[in-house]
Amino acid sequence: MSTFIGQLIGFAVIVWIINKYVVPLVGKLMRERQEAVRTQLDESAKATQRLAAADVYHDKRVDDGRVEAKHIVDEASFDSVRIVEQLQVQAGVEAERIRVNGGRQVMLLRAQLIRQLRGDLGNESVRRAAELVEAHVAEPQARSATVDRFLDELESMAPTSTPPEVSSTGLRSASRDAQVAVVARFDAMSVSLSPEELSTLADELAVVDGLLLNEPILGRHLAEATGDTEAKRRMLQSLFGGRVGSNTLEILNAAVSVRWSSTRDFVSTVQHVARLSLLARADREGQSDEVAEQLFRFGRVLDAQPRLTSLLGDSKPADDRVALLRGILDRASGANPIAAALLAQTVGLLRGERADEAVHDLVQLAVARQGELVAQVSAAADLSEVQRQRLTDVLTRIYHNPVSVQLTVDPELLGGLSVAVGDELIDGTLSSRLVEATTNLPN
Repeated sequence: MSTFIGQLIGFAVIVWIINKYVVPLVGKLMRERQEAVRTQLDESAKATQRLAAADVYHDKRVDDGRVEAKHIVDEASFDSVRIVEQLQVQAGVEAERIRVNGGRQVMLLRAQLIRQLRGDLGNESVRRAAELVEAHVAEPQARSATVDRFLDELESMAPTSTPPEVSSTGLRSASRDAQVAVVARFDAMSVSLSPEELSTLADELAVVDGLLLNEPILGRHLAEATGDTEAKRRMLQSLFGGRVGSNTLEILNAAVSVRWSSTRDFVSTVQHVARLSLLARADREGQSDEVAEQLFRFGRVLDAQPRLTSLLGDSKPADDRVALLRGILDRASGANPIAAALLAQTVGLLRGERADEAVHDLVQLAVARQGELVAQVSAAADLSEVQRQRLTDVLTRIYHNPVSVQLTVDPELLGGLSVAVGDELIDGTLSSRLVEATTNLPN
């Protein structure tokens, strides 16, 4: 019995302990678990609701996507039709443009080919003609016949008589009259001057001319038309009295006493009289022809040597130019002293013109002083005396003045003649006609 009561008490203690400690803990755990399950159920319900909402949204977006896709497909179909039509139109336009441009290109190529063929044919024809001409004029008689034909053409241009006529100086009216007056004063004075005095006059006038070139204000004052003549003479006396001779002062006084169109004409006339002084000495000593011939030959040297023409130009100091010229003339045998002095004076007093042009003007003056014009004639071979005389006669009739023929032989001219009188050129050479034929070929 006691055992039973003891077991019962033990069981009661165990039950009490379980109720005291285990049941509350298990109840708490059960409640927590129930709360967790309830929370999970709530979240599951919310997730179910969200899933249902997502399904609705998805279905709506799918429907919207189908509508948008159908709209895009419709627009793409419409655009494809429009693009095809535009491409067809552009293709037609481009095809027409290509056809037109192709036609133009073909025409241009055809025209170019025709021009090229014509040019080649023309060049070949001219080349062959040149060969035939060269072969023909290889014979002296044939070459001489070309000169005779040119002279026949000149004679058809010439008048039957030769009326006398005074050539123009090329100056303007007032200066031309002034130069005539100064030259007349020189001519009257030079009769009584010795050759040495003529050279002195030329040298002093060249010095004065150089001063006028370097002092343009002085030249302008001496040449001005409204100036007091007596005052200008007093100025000349104060500047040059005792430094130049009386003859030089007399020429300068005559120059400032007349009316000039420009200062340049006044200065040019001073140099003109300086040249005339040396030419008068050459005439006095019977050297006019030799001087004119040497001047002409030096001019031909300048024509053939452009580098020498440049070295003698006014880009260098006058003393250097004159020194170079004298060095060249010293190396040349038989140089006439008067011709050398004229060339030195001309080169030293250049005023903007080229050296070869200034020497050419000097040659014209040297020949004109003798009452003749200079005809610079170029020929493929030397002329016979009959041809030279015939040319002189016909040119005299054309230009109404005695003409001096200065001949240059150039075999490359082939035949005919080239005649230059002043600025006028009559070119009847075979070479120029061949060049003209080449120039006139179609491009």
